[in-house]
Amino acid sequence: MNAPLQSVKNPVDPVKLEKLAEVAIKIGLQLQKGQDLVMTAPIAALPLVRLITKHAYKAGAGLVTTFYADEETTLYKAGAGLVTTFYADEETTLARYAHAPDESFDRASDWLYEGMARAYAGGAARLAIAGDNPMLLSAQDPTKVARANKANSIAYKPALEKISNFDINWNIVSYPNPSWAKQMFPDDPEAVAVEKLANAIFAASRVDVDDPIAAWKEHNANLHQRSNWLNEERFAALHFTGPGTNLTIGLADGHEWHGGASVAKNGITCNPNIPTEEVFTTPHALRVEGHVSSTKPLSHQGTLIDNIQVRFEGGRIVEAKAARGEEVLNKVLDTDEGARRLGEVALVPHSSPISASGILFYNTLFDENASCHIALGQCYSKCFLDGASLSQEQIRAQGGNASLIHIDWMIGSGEVDIDGVRADGGRVPVMRKGEWA
Repeated sequence: MNAPLQSVKNPVDPVKLEKLAEVAIKIGLQLQKGQDLVMTAPIAALPLVRLITKHAYKAGAGLVTTFYADEETTLYKAGAGLVTTFYADEETTLARYAHAPDESFDRASDWLYEGMARAYAGGAARLAIAGDNPMLLSAQDPTKVARANKANSIAYKPALEKISNFDINWNIVSYPNPSWAKQMFPDDPEAVAVEKLANAIFAASRVDVDDPIAAWKEHNANLHQRSNWLNEERFAALHFTGPGTNLTIGLADGHEWHGGASVAKNGITCNPNIPTEEVFTTPHALRVEGHVSSTKPLSHQGTLIDNIQVRFEGGRIVEAKAARGEEVLNKVLDTDEGARRLGEVALVPHSSPISASGILFYNTLFDENASCHIALGQCYSKCFLDGASLSQEQIRAQGGNASLIHIDWMIGSGEVDIDGVRADGGRVPVMRKGEWA
């Protein structure tokens, strides 16, 4: 006689996962009735894709189409609109590096991104589920990785512009992919590692409380208070000092600080990043001077870049090195002219919940919300006064940077001080020892 099967505990709490899906639709996107949704996700995130699809339809979304055949997401269709999901798969990604001809690394699916851009131009919202193995490509040829990334950036530009210019409401959330979990908790069995990562995601995303919607409204109000103060101060620059850092970041003319929920050009208020702890604005692409050291590793397209040290002159990185991943870093900086200039500066207190957790996620979405950070490349047009009405030429004239890339990396810690520098040279403490002054 066979023994009864033991029930296996689900390492991902289904109640909290449901709350995350609801927050993604109601807070992250505020998806409108009849609005289409384009979703990208690793294939391991299928449980979250299904829940988000359900909540999208319950919100009255447009058409839902899944390119990966899945019976459950198909069954959710009930007279609503369209949610399109593109799935990423780690094994097929690695197969390319193992077997594809060399010339293929200079190509990308431009037809796919052109289609995305058309969808966004037609009013679709965009939702990305993060969760890829941060070290997936660490053993691959960095030259091929850089070539593939550049080709992808060029192909993605039509869609990226709709996102970076905030033409649409968009959002990113995360799912505890087992391969990601094992990178973070290598000494634990897979189920334990996934449970730890899931709980960390839920806590950072504020869905481990009774009413996540109310929690997010309160959090957004706090971030708005910080950004309002910075906008009232109208600093001309920020000066960062700390171990390995003496950096002055000039701020773009007519810059505007944002944090938490923001209104996209389509009139819809959205929270682009879940989680988020930052207030951010646009630096002046020509007015950055000094040197800065990273305070956390940067996981970029499957490669870990650690202990970054760069020097700026006239807004441009003229020297760059890293203890790990230096070759990839320098290839990223050579993507185009704008890749060596800044497109974003963001302030995050060292005591943020993600920092206080003590967990290194190896994922920029989380790690950037544990630390002040800067971003190489493309600026956000929304971070200008009346940004929605400015042309690209006007944004450049005011100091906004243009590039095929937008890559955040962390420069804040409990040892970093920040001063706001007024136009007359006067200084105001903004952060001391990583905390709001």
